[in-house]
Amino acid sequence: MNSPYKMGDRATSDVVVRIRTEDGRDDRFYCHSRVLIENSKYFADRLSDDWPTCQILDSRYCVEVFCDELDFDHHINTLRILYESMESAFSEAFHGVRNALGILRAATHLECRDVARMCADYLEAVPWEETEEEEILKTVPSLGSLSEVVLARMQPVDPESVHNMFVSTVRFAMSSPPPSMQDAKISAQEQLEYMLTEDDDAPLLMVEDNMIKRKVMECAKDLFLRFENFVESISETVPEADLRVVMERFLSDLSWACQILGKFEAVKDFICGWVGVSDDVIEAVERLRSDTLETELKLIEVVAKVLEAIGYGHVILPAPERLRTLKVWLPFVRKIKVQVEYLDHEQDSSTAVKLVDVEVWQGLEASIIAIVLALPSSDQAEVLAEWLKSGEPEIRYPDLTEAFEMWCYRSKVARRRLGSLAGTNSLTE
Repeated sequence: MNSPYKMGDRATSDVVVRIRTEDGRDDRFYCHSRVLIENSKYFADRLSDDWPTCQILDSRYCVEVFCDELDFDHHINTLRILYESMESAFSEAFHGVRNALGILRAATHLECRDVARMCADYLEAVPWEETEEEEILKTVPSLGSLSEVVLARMQPVDPESVHNMFVSTVRFAMSSPPPSMQDAKISAQEQLEYMLTEDDDAPLLMVEDNMIKRKVMECAKDLFLRFENFVESISETVPEADLRVVMERFLSDLSWACQILGKFEAVKDFICGWVGVSDDVIEAVERLRSDTLETELKLIEVVAKVLEAIGYGHVILPAPERLRTLKVWLPFVRKIKVQVEYLDHEQDSSTAVKLVDVEVWQGLEASIIAIVLALPSSDQAEVLAEWLKSGEPEIRYPDLTEAFEMWCYRSKVARRRLGSLAGTNSLTE
C-alpha cells in the first residue's frame, strides 16, 4: 500500500471498479490495475487474461463488485485503503469496532489479505461493547483463519486456568477486604455462583471436582473462624455502628458461603459450627441494642439456610442437637417476624423490612415444621406446648398446626401401631 497513484484520478486510471447492490446502488470509481492486482486477489483474477467476463468501459477495463447494501460503503473504504499507508488507514478508515468489522467483511470478499489482517489485528486489540460482540460472533466465524485471531478472548479456557481462577476468586469472595473492596467482593461471589450454575450452558466448574471442593471448604472454614473470633471479641467500647456494619458483612458472606457449600454437598461442617455458636451469635446481636432490624434480618437469612439443611436431612444431627437448635432460634425467629408484621401493618417503608422475601419466611416455617416432626414424641410435645402457650401474635408464626395435628394422631394410635414391636424388642434385649 502507500501507492503513488490516487484513487479517482481519471487521467492515470486504467480500470473502473463498479460497486453495485441488489437495491439499485451503483457507483463507479477510477482505479489503477497495478494497485488492485498487488493488493487484491479478487481484482488480480478478474484483470488477468484468463478471466472471460472482464468488460471494456471508456477504453478501460471494468470490474463489477456485487455486495450487500450494508457493506456498500465498506467496500468503497476498502478500495481507498489500498491506496494508503498502514498508519493512515488506521487513523482514517477505522472509526470503531463496527466500521472495522465492515471493512473486514469487504476485505475478505475482495481477498485483500493485508487489509483483512489489519482489521483482524485491530479488532483483536480493542475493547468491544456487548452488542458489538454479538455482531462479531455472527460475522467472524465465516472469515477463515482470521477468526481465531479476532476471537482469541472468547476461546474456551484450559482446565488449569479455570481452576486457578476459581481458587483465586473463592479466596477473595470469602475474605474480609477493606470497605473500598466490598463491591468487588460481591461481584466475585456472584460470578462464582454463575460459574457453578447449569443454565443454557454447562457449568464452568464441576462440583464433583474434589480439589475444588476442598478449597471451598478450606475458605469457608477460615471465614467461619473469623466470624467466631469477631463474635467473641465484641466489646461495648466499640461504636455500635461499626460493629453492626462488620456483623452484617459477615452474615451476608456466611449466607452466601452456605449456599455455595450446598452446591458441593459440603455444608455439614458449616451447620455444625453454626449450631455450636448460636447462643453467642444471638447474644452478640442483642448487644447492638438499637436499630438492629436490618442486621437481624440478615441473620434470619442464614438461620433459614441452616434450619433447611437440618430439617430436610442434608445434615444429620442427633435429636438433642436438633432440639437445642430449635429452642435457640425459634424465639428469635418469632420476635423478628412480629416486628416485621408490625412494621408492615404500620405501612412502614423501611428498606430493611424488604430485605427478606416472603419465600424465605415460608421456607423457614416449613423447615421448622420438618424439624419438629422428626423429633422424638416427648420433645415434640415440649416444643408444641411452648408454642401453644406463647402470646397471640407469636402463635401466628411459625404456624405449627400441622405438626400439632400429626403429634396428636401419632400419640393416640402409638400403642396400637407399635404394640406388635413389643415382642420383637424383648427378643433383642
